[in-house]
Amino acid sequence: MPARTYLEFLVDPGSFEERFADLEAADPLEFRDAKMRYPDRLRHAQRETGMKDAALSGVANIGGKPASLTVMDFFFMGGSMGSVVGEKVARSIELAIAERRALVIVSSTGGARMQEGILSLMQMAKASALLARLQDQRLPFISVLTDPSTAGVLASYASLGDVILAEPGALVGFAGARVIRQTIGEDLPPGFQRSEFVLEKGFVDRIVHRQQMRVELARLLEFFWRSTRGFAADGAGSPHPETIAPPAPGRAP
Repeated sequence: MPARTYLEFLVDPGSFEERFADLEAADPLEFRDAKMRYPDRLRHAQRETGMKDAALSGVANIGGKPASLTVMDFFFMGGSMGSVVGEKVARSIELAIAERRALVIVSSTGGARMQEGILSLMQMAKASALLARLQDQRLPFISVLTDPSTAGVLASYASLGDVILAEPGALVGFAGARVIRQTIGEDLPPGFQRSEFVLEKGFVDRIVHRQQMRVELARLLEFFWRSTRGFAADGAGSPHPETIAPPAPGRAP
């Protein structure tokens, strides 16, 4: 599902405001595959999707609670994470910290973008380091995994949520099943790397259909809102009227 359409399942109607829309990828490696140059591939994807890159970022309310969001779009070059996607994720984290918002990231991706090489892989470390700052601020991060959520994205920010939700039947894993089968020389169990399988193994917290995703996110954000006194730092801001005692110092519950 395109990122803009998916947003309709997530946020309160009319509350989304796009941010960082002007970011566009460069071609520092002057990459060319067997069919076309990287800039041509980008332009083709932009025409096909109406997106400048494979992620849509902004702010919105979910169940009345303020959130900073990034939603990945698989229709743009397989939702691959290059420098623009990584920068949008990074800025979304920084925005959450600056404005005391929850962070929600929806992953739909085949992983890092090969056309940007190491510059793509660097985004894994950048996003993960910023999430440590978000954790220090005791701001919640909810990661939503759609089909597929794989490779470098899963190996970094997608797996670092305080709560990790997955859609039914979503492919969730790092290396593909064929690569793993060839590496270990064994047949893999039925449903391997599907969300139901990884839920059973404890990797995700809950499986939620996209039609119920806003309700689930609103419920979780209400819990975090109460337990952190309205996402406030050291008592700053306006506490929620039904605030409960804050948790012990450390990671948000």
